[in-house]
Amino acid sequence: MTTTGDPFWRRCSAVYDQRAEEYDGWFEESLLFDIERHALAGLATPLAPPKFEIGVGPGRFAAALGVHLGLDPARAPLHLAAQRGISVCQGIGEELPLATNRLGTLLLLFTLCFTEEPQLVLAECHRCLRPGGHLVLGIIPAASPWGAALAAKGEAGNPYYRHARFRDPQTVTHWLKEGGFVIRELRSTLRQSPQKLTDFETSQPGICPEAGFTVIVAAKEE
Repeated sequence: MTTTGDPFWRRCSAVYDQRAEEYDGWFEESLLFDIERHALAGLATPLAPPKFEIGVGPGRFAAALGVHLGLDPARAPLHLAAQRGISVCQGIGEELPLATNRLGTLLLLFTLCFTEEPQLVLAECHRCLRPGGHLVLGIIPAASPWGAALAAKGEAGNPYYRHARFRDPQTVTHWLKEGGFVIRELRSTLRQSPQKLTDFETSQPGICPEAGFTVIVAAKEE
């Protein structure tokens, strides 16, 4: 049980601790997951090991993308990720328990919207990456139909989204450039509306205003 006095990360992660199996079940035979996974798997930028996912949850994306290390504030999903062969630890993106200049690739998928200090998380990512290493962000753009629909769900009390703070890709890329990153690749997908998601689709280069999922790949300056 959480209270209003709990830190923001605990309020965000509580539902995933309480409903880990339910959340994990969303990915079964999910067209949405297939579309997002395909966009990430099809990136042109070479991503070097070791790879680490912040907000790994039950490990569905990590397992699909060959990521073997992960962190999450919610403990229950970590047990599911471990069953998928991922080495996990409990923690938050604002205080990564990782050595400086160590990682080749960091993934931050659907996680930035659940952080109170996103720029601090990005700074921690910068610290932990090797020079030339890559940060892969997957975000739901705030101004997209998907961002608007999920924000409305949160305002209506949906436990998964009530603490979400969706960002715009332009804001995130600005933060990255300010924080010592160089943008290497941008891709967008989910151009179908949330109410009419019926067909598989591939991602396209760049930022698409109506797309519900944008992937940003940034490199730590050498």
